[in-house]
Amino acid sequence: MVETLFAPWRLEYVSTADDRDRSQCIFCDAFASADDRATLTLRRDRRSFSLLNLYPYTTGHAMVAPIHHCSDLSDVDEDTLTEMMRTAQDLMAAMQEIYHPHGFNVGFNVGEAAGAGIEEHLHLHVVPRWRGDNNMMTVVGGTRVIPEDLGRTFERMMAALKGAGEQRV
Repeated sequence: MVETLFAPWRLEYVSTADDRDRSQCIFCDAFASADDRATLTLRRDRRSFSLLNLYPYTTGHAMVAPIHHCSDLSDVDEDTLTEMMRTAQDLMAAMQEIYHPHGFNVGFNVGEAAGAGIEEHLHLHVVPRWRGDNNMMTVVGGTRVIPEDLGRTFERMMAALKGAGEQRV
């Protein structure tokens, strides 16, 4: 029996990825916004902030970005890098509590050749992983199966992050 995967949220991404206005920065816009729910912003610290990825690789996929707009790791000072890594630790702890992943991918994609979808503002990906989550849907169908709505993920992550580290700004 063949089943159909309905993932309408992917259409906006695949149909507009090349048309995105590169003069606008989604990270700077998210940080400037007062509506954390709309921007999926999880936490604001003194030098960086974290938010859920609107087009996640897996459920819970979050990113940590410096507040300062920059595209290269060498442009980020030591204090900001330290804060970003501590935030990544807090995000991982929250994801562990909520989703019980088997592992994590944590890293920067610097430049288009390295896979950066938004190369103009450096950001750190924190991606929970489960054994077998890279299945035939991604490899053959070019589609990822995300089993949880982003709104629900936002609520769960916000609840798990309460009390984790210091929320600053």
